[in-house]
Amino acid sequence: LCLNGEWQCEIDQSDSGLERGLLQRDLESRILVPFCPESPLSGIGKRDFLQVVWYKRQVEVPAAWSGKRVLLHFQAVDYDATVWIDGVEVKRHRGGFTPFTCELGKRAGQTLTITVRARDDHRIPQPRGKQSQQYDDYACFYTRTTGIWQTVWLEPVPETALRRPRITPDVAN
Repeated sequence: LCLNGEWQCEIDQSDSGLERGLLQRDLESRILVPFCPESPLSGIGKRDFLQVVWYKRQVEVPAAWSGKRVLLHFQAVDYDATVWIDGVEVKRHRGGFTPFTCELGKRAGQTLTITVRARDDHRIPQPRGKQSQQYDDYACFYTRTTGIWQTVWLEPVPETALRRPRITPDVAN
């Protein structure tokens, strides 16, 4: 179930969102996922340094997924992501270029509130590729990417499923 599309969004420059109740309330604006808030295609287009961006979306898990485990996949979130389901933390992931998955258990027919906090402090050492550390693009460095910037989706899987199949050939035989 692809979750790309409109999500609630709020920029949190002081990283005080937990204390201000962003986990419990609606967020103040909208964003088009999977575009980062720096991109005009996101509907925000704010190119300044963004310390923290919050996302929220409700989704109904199809009843047809009964008896299956539900996985929530993020193809990429830059940089330090925390994911909550219905206010309960289910995953923390660091790395702006690598996918990660949240195991949600059996949730068929339920309406879930997914909340994501993405921290991307440009002042601390972390892998950043060719993202500019200046306000503007320069030389081969381009506008920063904060938050969800690739596809998000839910997947039903059976109780027993392959996570990372690995095939090792035995060339000699």
